[in-house]
Amino acid sequence: MAKQVKLKVESRTNVGRSAVRKLRARGLIPAVIYGGDNKPQPLQVTARDINAMMSQASGENVLVELEIAGEGSSRTALVQEVQHSPVGGDIRHVDFHAISMDQMIQAEVPLEATGTAVGVKTFGGLLEQSLRALAIECLPGDLPDRITADVSQLNIGDSIHVRDIQFPPGVTSKVQPDLTAFSVVAPVVEEEPVVAEAEAAAAAGPEVITEKKEEGEPAAAAKEKAPKEKEQKK
Repeated sequence: MAKQVKLKVESRTNVGRSAVRKLRARGLIPAVIYGGDNKPQPLQVTARDINAMMSQASGENVLVELEIAGEGSSRTALVQEVQHSPVGGDIRHVDFHAISMDQMIQAEVPLEATGTAVGVKTFGGLLEQSLRALAIECLPGDLPDRITADVSQLNIGDSIHVRDIQFPPGVTSKVQPDLTAFSVVAPVVEEEPVVAEAEAAAAAGPEVITEKKEEGEPAAAAKEKAPKEKEQKK
């Protein structure tokens, strides 16, 4: 299940580019929490704390308990988006989405294969993964880090569909059950170059031209002309 972490944040009143630049210069990262019954609330968090939290995340969905300084309460949220600097990859901004622990949420969770397919190990087939993530619905406390599927029994030509995947308790798939998630296909065999025509040509030998025809003259006309030239020489 997704690990719930605590994060200390502060409410932020100064907004705009100038305020954000000054914030980052002090080692703070701007953030916003959306959703719920409240209006979007600007926040700020230390770069050290947010980096530590993201480094401990085991999946794409991070469940956070935000402890807002001065409010004496906390808000539960999911990390909705993290903006990184194009140079260096430093975190520049974080969006949180407020949730309630007793209300269902929808999320996309990575799909991973476990085991080695028998068709790959024994017969040299290739494992193809058609779905990299699955849309699911569950309570926040049941949110998994990832969904796994055991592919070890797949032989060449076999497939695993969404309906075959075992979802954790409390988690419901929002994906069409007939979609293929994994399949094992036969190995690709490279065809050898076709040499039959070349061998046949070599066996027949070079083409011998017995009569020379004038440029632009049909072959038939050249054959008729040859006896007449011989008679004139006589």
